Amino acid sequence: MTDSAISIKNVSKQFGDTVVLRDINLEVPRGQVSCLIGPSGSGKSTLLRCMAFLEEANAGTILIEGEPLGFVEGPNGRRKQTAAELRRTRSKIGMVFQQFNLWPHMTALGNVAASLRRVRKMSRKDAEEKAMAQLEKVDLAPRAHHYPSQLSGGQQQRVAIARALALDPTIMLFDEPTSALDPELTGEVLNVMRTLADEGMTMVVVTHEIGFAASVGNNVCFLDHGRLLFHDTPEKVFAAPRNPRLEQFLDTYLDRGAFLVQ
Repeated sequence: MTDSAISIKNVSKQFGDTVVLRDINLEVPRGQVSCLIGPSGSGKSTLLRCMAFLEEANAGTILIEGEPLGFVEGPNGRRKQTAAELRRTRSKIGMVFQQFNLWPHMTALGNVAASLRRVRKMSRKDAEEKAMAQLEKVDLAPRAHHYPSQLSGGQQQRVAIARALALDPTIMLFDEPTSALDPELTGEVLNVMRTLADEGMTMVVVTHEIGFAASVGNNVCFLDHGRLLFHDTPEKVFAAPRNPRLEQFLDTYLDRGAFLVQ
């Protein structure tokens, strides 16, 4: 078994004439938290979406736990994976988006159970039992029978995390999971993510929460204009003197000393 949960080799992506990712090479270690940071438009979310094959890279390869994602090299060259092959590879991945994407007509329990019934073909009873266990994990069991409109933004995002975890992924991808939340609600979502990190879940997190990247991330990757400029441990990435481009990026934060590893 490979030590890399995700292996990205020479990945490039463009939309029309706009190049979004330029020859990205990155190894995501198993059981660690890798945080993608950088200015808006740097390609962070596109790279994350390529890891889930929600976007198709124009060049390069992505391996998920050693298995190809999207394309397979065969005797007749490169071919697209069959639907069954793609489902098998993507079943290892759970993803949480900026927006919660909950069904408004379903309770928190129903939202989590629905994916189990649809994807795993579980009975209603078994699906709801497992869904409740996941809601307990994110400290939302008391709100299981509430609808999204009755939940705070932080609670809705925790339901979305429970829904992703219910399918037993080995890798979790987070695309700015707190960007739609008020600052006071951000902490409860980050605490759930810290717990997952402590449990050894492999995570890739696109985030503007620099404090989270510095304190929880095992690896920090800095992207700018579609290029991966550097990646290393938080201690090395944020150590003074910092890379001039990173320093310029961090200058956009008002109180750097409150969240950076010195």
